[in-house]
Amino acid sequence: MQRIHGFLKCCMVFICACIATSSYAQEKSLESAKAERAAAGQAAEAAMLKGPQEIALRDQAKLKLPEGYAFIPTKEAARFMRSLGNQVGKEFIGLVVPTTGEGFLISIDYNDEGYIKDDDSKKWKADEMLQNLKDGTDAGNERREELGLQPLQVTRWIEPPKYDASVHHLVWSIEAKLKNADDPDPSVNYNTYILGREGYISMDLVTSSSTVETDKQSSAILLAATEFNSGKRYADFNSSTDKVAAYGLAALVGGIALKKLGLLAVFGGLLVKFKAILIAVVAGLGGLVKRFFGKKDEASGSSAEKATPQLPAPSDDNSSESK
Repeated sequence: MQRIHGFLKCCMVFICACIATSSYAQEKSLESAKAERAAAGQAAEAAMLKGPQEIALRDQAKLKLPEGYAFIPTKEAARFMRSLGNQVGKEFIGLVVPTTGEGFLISIDYNDEGYIKDDDSKKWKADEMLQNLKDGTDAGNERREELGLQPLQVTRWIEPPKYDASVHHLVWSIEAKLKNADDPDPSVNYNTYILGREGYISMDLVTSSSTVETDKQSSAILLAATEFNSGKRYADFNSSTDKVAAYGLAALVGGIALKKLGLLAVFGGLLVKFKAILIAVVAGLGGLVKRFFGKKDEASGSSAEKATPQLPAPSDDNSSESK
């Protein structure tokens, strides 16, 4: 009997030691992640290119960055986003942030899927497109719940799809709320696109419903300040030599055509990949993040849960870090 008691005592000591080791390892992991977030934020801030100046967007286009804005190059911006739990792929170019204290961020991507035909914009029906977004989000909620995330619901257009064929600019925006929790200031992605000969540039503003009307003015300013280089413009398309995308313009509005092609992203087409940044506010990071999102320092735990959805990276991250 004494041997049994001795064996059980040893087992209990071993189990307690394992729990303590696991807790210590988890604590060290959290400390390491926090340190990396702070270091990535400092590196991003040090690498900022402040306007006014011209920023090359790969070999495709240029952004005439106005005063009051700063551009974070690919390498530092990608590290910053990864430190906050976001994936970036080869399309990622960098980030634009305000230097005046406002709490928003704009990500810039270039997608080389080919020339996108814009003739389907004449047949758009905004109500049907919104319903498609709602249905796609509902379908994606099953996956979200499997990952321990709260379900979302698309509630309304912030701005219905608008395409200006004279300059080949597309703008659209939706509001997404937590489905089963209080969400007084829902997240908003305000999406702008510029079509080119070989693909398109996207500028995604991440903000909230309470500030989108003010913040979207910056999207308009940056959209107007971006243009494709000569030979890369939409009008330079050569039908005999150039690649044509497998989808039309409607695919850029929440993945409508992509869904038909079986390419809809796992989270139902919602472009909310950068909302994990808000977690950094709750964690109390350094000056870079606090300046972007200081107005959300009252964020609750449920806000942090909402912040975590991301689109999977389309390709290896290393290819995204060349400036």
